[in-house]
Amino acid sequence: MLVRPQMGENVGAAARAMWNFGLQRMRLVDPRDGWPNPRAVAMASGAGRVLDAAQVHGDLTGAIGDCTFVYATTARPRDLTKTVFTPEAAAQDMARRIAEGERVAILFGPERAGLENEDVARANAIISVDVNPEFPSLNLAQCVLLVGYEWRRATHEAPAVREEMAGTQKASALEMDHLARHFEERLTEAGFFFPDHKAESMKLSLRNLWSRMPLTGQDVQTLHGILRQMVRWARRRDD
Repeated sequence: MLVRPQMGENVGAAARAMWNFGLQRMRLVDPRDGWPNPRAVAMASGAGRVLDAAQVHGDLTGAIGDCTFVYATTARPRDLTKTVFTPEAAAQDMARRIAEGERVAILFGPERAGLENEDVARANAIISVDVNPEFPSLNLAQCVLLVGYEWRRATHEAPAVREEMAGTQKASALEMDHLARHFEERLTEAGFFFPDHKAESMKLSLRNLWSRMPLTGQDVQTLHGILRQMVRWARRRDD
């Protein structure tokens, strides 16, 4: 819920941030430049559906009238007795409330100075970001993006780390064995394993090196190809 937003561009950027994380119920409270705003549409860049469905209200009372719990975003102390959430904790709290059938809203203030105390007083809790105290002001769309990201994290499972295999698979133990033997054979021909009494330990070190490499099947084929081409080049040079 954008309270008295001043620039259409920021409204559009906020819509884009919302849609990035699957949020689309935007409400505007007394937008300074009126509504609809062509600058917002241009900035939304693909998130026009959020703007098309946006509800416009003349005051905050009407905007939050059907909500059961309201969060106000602010970076500065307000001298008001409120529960203060981090964005992460707020998102978890929202998810729980919505699952229980509540209707929640988040208030984002105008670009110049943020929400007024009268706005914050109407909220049930505060969301505050731990930012640099020497520069606490967040751009409106950045704030929406940050809270939207935490909402996505709280409501969607995503692996912390994953491997993109790009259509290939990790190399099997047999593929790695063939690669190791190929290198051993060519390196033996090249006289790499010298002196003889160190040959076995050198081969063992190479085997250990291959086993530590997280190679794909395509990687293995590429290394085979590189080695074959180097051998061809060496033989042509010697002819």
